[in-house]
Amino acid sequence: MTTIISSKGQLVLPSEFRQMDGVQAGETFEIERLEAGQYLLKHQKPAANQGVVNWLVECPDKGWFEPIPSESTDTL
Repeated sequence: MTTIISSKGQLVLPSEFRQMDGVQAGETFEIERLEAGQYLLKHQKPAANQGVVNWLVECPDKGWFEPIPSESTDTL
């Protein structure tokens, strides 16, 4: 398969490959120069907890939770 380097030096990974391997925007790759004109591109799998910090930062401020009065489950 053929792809083109943009004027900004960006390489497009064809959508067919992205779909086959589940590659999402923003994921990282390692590139290694093997010899003149030959390169090896390796997909770096995201960490299992990637995005957790952003999720925690987006949590509501303290005090947002208000308990709802309900029947006790102690007697169940």
